[in-house]
Order: sequence, then structure tokens, then C-alpha cells
Amino acid sequence: MLANTPTTGAGDSEPVDQKLPLPRCAALSLQHVLVMYAGTVAVPLIVGGALGLSKADIAFLINADLFAAGIATLVQALGFWRFGIRMPVMMGVTFAAVGPMIAIGVDPTLGLPAIYGATIVAGVFGMLVAPLMGRLLGVFPPLVTGTVITLIGVSLMGVAINWAAGGQPTQTRMIDGVAHSVANPGYGDPAGLAIAALVLVVIIGITRYGRGFVANISVLLGILAGVAVSLALGRMHFDGIDEAGWIAITTPFHFGLPRFEPTAIASMCIVMLITLVESTGMFLALGAITGRAMTTDTLTRGLRADGLGTVIGGVFNTFPYTSFSQNVGLVTVTGVRSRYVAALGGVFLVALALFPKVAHVVASVPGFVLGGAGIVMFGMVAATGVRILGAIDYAQNRHALHVIAISIGLGLIPTLSPGFFQHFPAWTHPLTHSGIVLGTCAAVLLNLFYNGVLSRERSFALAARTSHGTE
Repeated sequence: MLANTPTTGAGDSEPVDQKLPLPRCAALSLQHVLVMYAGTVAVPLIVGGALGLSKADIAFLINADLFAAGIATLVQALGFWRFGIRMPVMMGVTFAAVGPMIAIGVDPTLGLPAIYGATIVAGVFGMLVAPLMGRLLGVFPPLVTGTVITLIGVSLMGVAINWAAGGQPTQTRMIDGVAHSVANPGYGDPAGLAIAALVLVVIIGITRYGRGFVANISVLLGILAGVAVSLALGRMHFDGIDEAGWIAITTPFHFGLPRFEPTAIASMCIVMLITLVESTGMFLALGAITGRAMTTDTLTRGLRADGLGTVIGGVFNTFPYTSFSQNVGLVTVTGVRSRYVAALGGVFLVALALFPKVAHVVASVPGFVLGGAGIVMFGMVAATGVRILGAIDYAQNRHALHVIAISIGLGLIPTLSPGFFQHFPAWTHPLTHSGIVLGTCAAVLLNLFYNGVLSRERSFALAARTSHGTE
């Protein structure tokens, strides 16, 4: 079961609805923000750089991203009306949209306004199809769910490893106006690896010997230990903090009114469908981790909030949103399942958007520090998937191993061989370049081929049992 599982507060029916004392909740929320921050700002940096935006415009994109991510997180965690899964979910920009957005933005006849117009329509499209996706719970039995969760953890381990090693093995540099891929000279730097190892050792020590609240914030304490050592060794820098403003206000349609171009809208709607598939896997993983059984209504509310978050992103000059898997892993590590921790994390994200200097300090945490924590978090996600798969009766379901083996094998292709699908058409890249999406589609289709569709009642029953570790 879960490590460091907190005691449910008096009067709370479920740990997901537990309200923690504010100081404890704030520390846990800060932990969530720290582990997601690099991924949150990565997309505006990539897209802004690819479109040749000025430093000021990229800074505005980052602030807008933090602001919209905070609002989307509050919607998901707290919920209102028919929106929000009401679980500990942190929202961030999906990487599945990066390629299509760059393709739209570099077209001089389209640009950012067309990206935002397509994003708004894609968000509306996501809200409309969310009920249909929510009714597909029968194609996600524990066999598929466990496979997808395992694949999420294994696929993301590469992210943690690159964090620990100091970034990507290669970097893109402009030479005479042409982009070239060159080796990253700092990749695998022994000092960075040592600090990442220190963070990992601190987290292991705290989870072994810590108790109560200290054990719950093991990842935060590990990161702070890594930050302290990085500062002492001169490995953490705050360059540019003087140029950052004290207060920034995110205004709608900063780059002009949105343009609604059919081709751009079509590509972003495809991205939205892929995002909803990926989010379904994340939500099912979170249901298994928190012990809250997933229902059609719960799943629909979560997916509908993804669509609403994407609309908010388009209005406030940013991009499509989805639940962040690193935060799902953090829930697994800490055992703290309160949705109010995520909600306060959303408040922190909005605050970071309003106060760029504070955001700059958070952004200065070195990647190798986060790498040591990422190995724990993503590994715990994979371990949760293994636990679910361990509850399956393989004697009764003789094709289960085929579903698991082939789905994970296909899902690891983009991670282990990034150029495998390089000659496929660009419109296929959101599918072929995401191992999680590719593996999820494979698991669903293979399970349908071998086992068919479970009844809704049977799928609910299995989801509830698997959430508590039994089949």
C-alpha cells in the first residue's frame, strides 16, 4: 500500500477530502510546485524560442503559463459544477502540443493568434467529447490500467535521468542561422551526479527513519538539501533576477485577438484527443493511488476540466493543459492524498505568476537536484502499476502477459529510439512521439482483441478492488 499514509482528519470521509493544518499543507504544496516547475515552464521556453520571440515575450509566456496552470489546478482539485475531478491533481502544459504549435506558429500567415484560436476551439472540443471519453471506462480494466501506469513510470524515468545528468545529451544551437544538434558538454558532470545522488540518499533516509510530517515532505527536504549543497559549491545561480519585475499582470489576448484557422484547429483537436487519452491513464493511476474508485462521472468531470483549462490557456496566452505525472508520483511517495494540497499548489502557481522575482528563484533550482527526486517519484509510479498487475489472475486470463509485454514494448519505442518514427507524417507525431499515448492505445486495443469490453458494473467493481490492492 502507500508509504507514510496520513491519518484521515476527524469528520473526513476520505483522505482525498482531508483538510490539513495550513503550515503543513503549505509545505506539501510547495513540494508539488518544485517538482513540476521545470516541466511547467519548459513548453513556453521551447515554443517561444522556436518562434523567435523576444526575451520579454518569452518571460510573459512563462508568467501566463504559471497563471493559467494555477487556475486549471484549482478547477481540477476543488471542482465546481460539472468540472474538476476533485483529487490531488496539478495541471501543466502538455508536451504533446509542442510540435503542432510550432508548426502553426512558424507559418508567417498564422503565428501566435492562430495557436491561441486553435487552442480555444480544442478546449471546447475537449469539453464536448469528455462525456464520451468518460463512458469508455469499460476499456480500462486493471490489466490496461496497470500496464499504462507501469509504462508512465518507466517512460518518465528517462526524464529524471536526464535531469540528474544535467539536461539533454545534445543541445540545439544556432550556427550561421542554421539549427545544429551538438553534444552537451555538461551532461553527466560528476559534481551534478553527486548532488543528485545526495538528494536521493536524503529522501531514502527520511522515508526510512522519518515519521509523520517529516516523512511526508521527504522529497521537499531532499530538494532543499540539494539546493544547500549547490549554493555552497557555487552550482546554483540567480542570473537575470535583477531584470525580473516585482509584479506582473497576465492580461487576456496579449498577442492579439485569436485567429480561427481550420487546419490549425484540426491539428489541435487531435492533440486534445490524445491529451484526454493520456489524462484518462493519469486519473486511473491517481484513483488506484488514492483509493478513490473511478466512476464515469468522476472521469468525465476530470476530462471536462482539462478542456476548460485549455480554453483558459488560449485566452490567457498559453497552451493546452493536462495533469502532470510527476505530481501523481509525488502523491505515491508521500502518501498524502488531500486534494487541498494540490489546490494550494495552484494558489502558489498564481502567486509565482504575479511575482516574477520569486518565480525566478524557484526556476534557479538546478536540474540535477530535481533528478535525484525524480528517480524516486517516477519509480513509485511504475511500482504502483506493478502492484495493480500483481493482483491479476494470470491463470484465468491467459492473454494478459501478451497485453502487458507488447504494450510496454511499443510504448518504450519513443523513449529508447526517438528517431524510430522520424519518417512518419508530421500529423502522426503527437501519437508516435509519446510513448505513454502509444502504449495506452496498444493496451486498450490488445485488451479489446483478447478480452472484449467489460460491462460498466464489472469495470467499476474491478477498479474499486484494484484501488485497494485486490482483484
